[in-house]
Amino acid sequence: MTSATAAGAPPAPAAPKSRKSVTGTRRTVAALFLLPALVLLGALVVYPIGYSVIRSFLDRSGDSFAGFDNYKALFTDDGIRTALKNNIIWVVFAPTVSTALGLIFAVLTERVRWGTAFKLVVFMPMAISMLAAGIIFRLVYDQDPDKGVANAVWVGIHDTFAPSSAFPKAHPGRESPLKPDGGGFITRTTVHTGESVALPLVGVAPDQMPKSARRAVRAEAEPGKITGTAWQDFTRGRGVGKLGAVDPSEQGYAGMRIEAVENGRVVASTKAAGDGTFTLPAAADGAQLRLPAGNFTEPYNGVDWLGPALVTPAVIGAYVWMWAGFAMVLIAAGLAGVPRELLEAARVDGANEWQVFRRVTVPLLAPVLAVVTVTLMINVLKIFDLVFIIPPGSSQDDADVLALELYRKGFSEDQPGVASAIAVFLLLLVIPVMLFNIRRLRREVRR
Repeated sequence: MTSATAAGAPPAPAAPKSRKSVTGTRRTVAALFLLPALVLLGALVVYPIGYSVIRSFLDRSGDSFAGFDNYKALFTDDGIRTALKNNIIWVVFAPTVSTALGLIFAVLTERVRWGTAFKLVVFMPMAISMLAAGIIFRLVYDQDPDKGVANAVWVGIHDTFAPSSAFPKAHPGRESPLKPDGGGFITRTTVHTGESVALPLVGVAPDQMPKSARRAVRAEAEPGKITGTAWQDFTRGRGVGKLGAVDPSEQGYAGMRIEAVENGRVVASTKAAGDGTFTLPAAADGAQLRLPAGNFTEPYNGVDWLGPALVTPAVIGAYVWMWAGFAMVLIAAGLAGVPRELLEAARVDGANEWQVFRRVTVPLLAPVLAVVTVTLMINVLKIFDLVFIIPPGSSQDDADVLALELYRKGFSEDQPGVASAIAVFLLLLVIPVMLFNIRRLRREVRR
């Protein structure tokens, strides 16, 4: 009976085997290998995020619950609101400009023989740290044209079309026949033909006189004309030279503009020669001679790149200089995978190069362009280094961004609760962009 039952009974179930992962490794072994990475991930990512969330609901001391007060400060504090506005500007313009330049560089260098060398030069700023790039562009944007490259170029272009005055500090001396007139100077009395008029000025250092200036000469009177001399009435040495007279060592105001004004209307004008002499026609008879304000305007000193109005675009320019090369390399890699048959087919069908670029190349590169743009958007949301270094102290508030404001609140102003709230807010801003990128990557994998 027993043997029959044993013979008819179903076989005993085999002992369960240890389940294996997809790669064939036992799950317990895989977990042991992953444990160090999970510990580091928890210590360096999960714990700081969790602590920041908790700290954002506490007061300055960290002992009392503050509710949403720290988050309310994000929208009521003037500094944080300025930082939020600047972050929006950064997110809109910096990735767009960098990606557009990267696309242009990648497409244009594809057909030139020295394209690799050009790509190397454009990509080279990526090898420079943000700190070093900030110092470089702080010098590039320096207000002094003798130091700042940007203003040196800008001033050079400006002076090519509108030369600056050589006499910004010139003014009448003692017992001068001239008096002030709307930024310039005018003679106290009228002049007449056959006279030689003296227009003495002082205030210009000898080494700042125009290169075309020569030794001043007293103009000789001419019938039917008004002549005169405009010169630097100053001779070095105590008691040397005569006031109001042209002395041998004194120089003429070369290029000084002289106008004859009658009843508020300019009836004649001229410019002084290298020796300061000038001649006006008979139409100037009975008029007053005026040295217009244009002779005495301060030299053009360029653009205030780091002033309140332009500091954010200037810093974005430094960022584009660094990251356009990154965008170019990724887009060039995507461009290398574009089927050439499609491009040639478009050309055979009669499309010009602009149509091929706009209707074929760009749509095929859309996934790559999306990757580059999203990556740069995440990057600029936490931009800090360039904004901290490039703007001077007087303009740093105008260039403020959320990451810099987080640093200020946490360390300079001792408001760790508000700083934690900014950190959580930044995380919330980054998450949607990351989710969009993950979903896009999954769609690419399914294809």
